Amino acid sequence: EAGGRRHTLSQVDLGGVLTDVIELYEPVAEDKGVALTLAKPSAPVEATVNRELVGLAVANLIDNALKYGPQEGGTIALTLESTGSHASISVADNGPGIPAADRERVKDRFVRLDKSRTAEGSGLGLALVEAVATFHDGSLEFDDNAPGLRASIRLPLGYGEGNLSPHA
Repeated sequence: EAGGRRHTLSQVDLGGVLTDVIELYEPVAEDKGVALTLAKPSAPVEATVNRELVGLAVANLIDNALKYGPQEGGTIALTLESTGSHASISVADNGPGIPAADRERVKDRFVRLDKSRTAEGSGLGLALVEAVATFHDGSLEFDDNAPGLRASIRLPLGYGEGNLSPHA
């Protein structure tokens, strides 16, 4: 949140970041009996980001989906799309989801919904994802996946208005 990592921005292939994160979580998903998939365009989708922070944000979304999402036999789909001037990274599952009334509240620090109070965690994961998205002049959005939840990080592509060039 302090903005101290602006100097670490570089042009990054987001598909490569997602491939690295999904490889990390595939064994965990397999142990739970959950299918973890990745869909991305064949052409690179590049954005000016801090690679580690974006990877951490995506890892948090997948970790949450594994903790609170589908049970054995369920699916978690990681998707990368390029939509004009933005990239969208989505983690969608077919679990119980988050009620629409709670979707903004779960972005706050230390907020844990009643059903998650018995699971490990501090309630900082989604606040961290929101902070990473904001740092990159992006956003974190939640939608109904009918059933389940779709959490999407929207990031500007290239050296947009809010993104500082690493050469600046």
